[in-house]
Amino acid sequence: MEKKHLHIAAGIIRTAQQHIFITQRPEGTHMAGFWEFPGGKLEQGELPEDALIRELEEEVGIIVTDCSLFHRVDHEFDDRFITLYFFMVSDWRNEPYGREGQKFRWIDQEDLIADEFPPANRVIVDMLTKAV
Repeated sequence: MEKKHLHIAAGIIRTAQQHIFITQRPEGTHMAGFWEFPGGKLEQGELPEDALIRELEEEVGIIVTDCSLFHRVDHEFDDRFITLYFFMVSDWRNEPYGREGQKFRWIDQEDLIADEFPPANRVIVDMLTKAV
């Protein structure tokens, strides 16, 4: 049986002072309890950047005004294969918050801890903490 392949866009929402906004995966979801860079699945025919803009408005209430692709990660789970498109979000309107009731926090880029994130995100956390 062929594994499901999901495409996901995620936003590294970062201030000029290198504070990064992260959210916690809610109970009852895949990888519940881990912190993550907010985002979500691409819809059929949707471009990663368009999905990012849509998902961040839905999930954390911001309007993205400037972003760029930071890194792409392919990751295989037992039951699925995912391609993650991580975007650096450097400008937006509104203050981000957990619009769907999820926990959230701002954290200094240098204080990110890879083990608090899903395995597919850890390479991104390592890249960000080494860049400080």
